[in-house]
Amino acid sequence: MKLETAIKSNRFSSYQEKAAINVLFTGYWLRSSYSAALKSEGISLEQFNVMRILKGKYPEQMCVKDIGSRIIEKSSNVPRIIDRLVEKELASRTTSKIDKRETLITLTEKGLTLLVRANEIIARINNSIGLDDEESKTLNSLLEKMRDVPNL
Repeated sequence: MKLETAIKSNRFSSYQEKAAINVLFTGYWLRSSYSAALKSEGISLEQFNVMRILKGKYPEQMCVKDIGSRIIEKSSNVPRIIDRLVEKELASRTTSKIDKRETLITLTEKGLTLLVRANEIIARINNSIGLDDEESKTLNSLLEKMRDVPNL
């Protein structure tokens, strides 16, 4: 769908402005698609993100600070997300033996099982976004170039 059709406007001050709005709009669209799909598994997109981070270190445990440094949406409340994962028995929390002030988190077997299903759901969405490998590489390069702007 063309951006102009989606937002019912074709007035942009520049191609750069249109590109920026298009990135924001597309990010929101993709986020909404992910969130709706993950709802069937009973988890939020933020919980999925934390679970993927934990899986990357599994079977090692991770401290909350390290999880927070890797999360996509930096404004997320990582301790609250972890609380929800623990309540759902998808993650477990222990106190560090080295530093009693530090809390360590790991996925449970239930969490690992759910993450496999959630990853399959997200993969189906990713595979249906209409970009082939070359287009995806180009898009990745352009997005990374966009973020390479200093002091923005």
